[in-house]
Amino acid sequence: MINRSVTRSALSGTVALAATGLLVLLPPSPPAAADSRSDPAVRAPGLPRVPVVAGSPGGHGSAGSPGPHGSPGSPGSSGSPGSHGAPRSVSAAHGPAAGAHGPASAPGADIDRALLYRPGTHARPRAGAPAPPELSALSWLVADARTGEVLAARDAHLKLPPASTLKTLFALTALPRLAEHSRHTVKEEELDDIGPGSSTVGIVGGESYEVADLWRGVFLSSGNDAVRALSAMNGGWDSTVAQMRKKAKQLGALDTHVVSPDGYDAPGQVSSAYDLSVFARAGLASPEFVRYSSTVDAEFPGEGGIVNTNRLLSGEDGVEPYPGLIGVKNGFTSDAGYTLIAAAKRGGRTLVATVMNPQWGGVHAVYEEARELLDWGFAAGKRAVPVGTLKPPPPPVPPMPPTPPTPAGPGSSPMAKVAGAAPGARSVTVARAEDDGSGSGYLVPAVFVSSACLAAVGLFVVRRSGRRRPEEEEIIR
Repeated sequence: MINRSVTRSALSGTVALAATGLLVLLPPSPPAAADSRSDPAVRAPGLPRVPVVAGSPGGHGSAGSPGPHGSPGSPGSSGSPGSHGAPRSVSAAHGPAAGAHGPASAPGADIDRALLYRPGTHARPRAGAPAPPELSALSWLVADARTGEVLAARDAHLKLPPASTLKTLFALTALPRLAEHSRHTVKEEELDDIGPGSSTVGIVGGESYEVADLWRGVFLSSGNDAVRALSAMNGGWDSTVAQMRKKAKQLGALDTHVVSPDGYDAPGQVSSAYDLSVFARAGLASPEFVRYSSTVDAEFPGEGGIVNTNRLLSGEDGVEPYPGLIGVKNGFTSDAGYTLIAAAKRGGRTLVATVMNPQWGGVHAVYEEARELLDWGFAAGKRAVPVGTLKPPPPPVPPMPPTPPTPAGPGSSPMAKVAGAAPGARSVTVARAEDDGSGSGYLVPAVFVSSACLAAVGLFVVRRSGRRRPEEEEIIR
């Protein structure tokens, strides 16, 4: 009986030892692939979209074709009839424009940012809304200043010389950096490089000016001399150029390249109706910007009274003032033609309209075409489905960090961790074969052969020890 018990115990111990060795030596199973139905990083609804690059495939449908959300009027699509009826797409150059989805008031509406990079006129008025005006400007845009929704646009990202409308970016950059009531004595050399034919407010070298007066010279008289003086206070001309370039990028205004902060014609200096509208929208969030841009007339040291050159605000030269106009900025150069950014408020809503280089209508055409855009935007209201947004695109989603590999060595295997956690246990180093992906299968058969040999040796030892002498057997009996 004792012989059989010892034999069974030895065999059980041998088999357990072999199984333990097999578990330790076998490689772990590879991790399962991520499933879009279970992985929160894949199916999380709040992750922002990566903006579509203009002209690349994969947007919400090219101009003239329905996007993946269905054609207008189809059940469940963004173009399905709402409270105002189905939207009608308009493209003066390329047929129906696609890309904006849902009514303008829908929160989180998905807007195709690539649409405004496509040439032509883009607007989506719903049934019953007026059609957008036909204008002569090379580029124009009208948008809701509060939401940033672009209601209509033509060649919004066309890069053109901006003239003095670039002073809006200059103000966004330098206004927060200069104390309004500080004073600056202008040096003669600060005025040396003013371009011929520039508009000026009448700054005299050697005289001291309050910063607030200099800003009125910028906004009302479009004074390039005032820009020079303020730039000197802001760290210098070149530093101001660098600051303006950085500010434009921060705002998502990627069409703009600054060479001369005052907007004077310079090789390579460009902006767009889209970017200028972005600058105006950002400026409307600043009380100082709004106060200066909406000032009709003011006193300037040594010059007496000055009047805002924005005729749509001042009503000068026979241009009828626009009701509720907040101002912003106008401009003119020989390369840029006439340019204008106008903002107006009506019924609790503020619109921004930008017009660049009208091709007919004379010197006042830029004001009349801006008037038409503002009138259309207020009349269309929420019946104009947005075709873009002035808000900067969301940052791309960062990639998931890679999972660090489990280092080989002491404590790396589950068995070693268990052994290390046991009180008084000795440290055990387990060598694990690295899986090189070649599919070699020699390790597992070797474990089985070794286990069988160990079992045979154990059985032999037990049986050998069980053969006792006769006198021992007699004693046991």
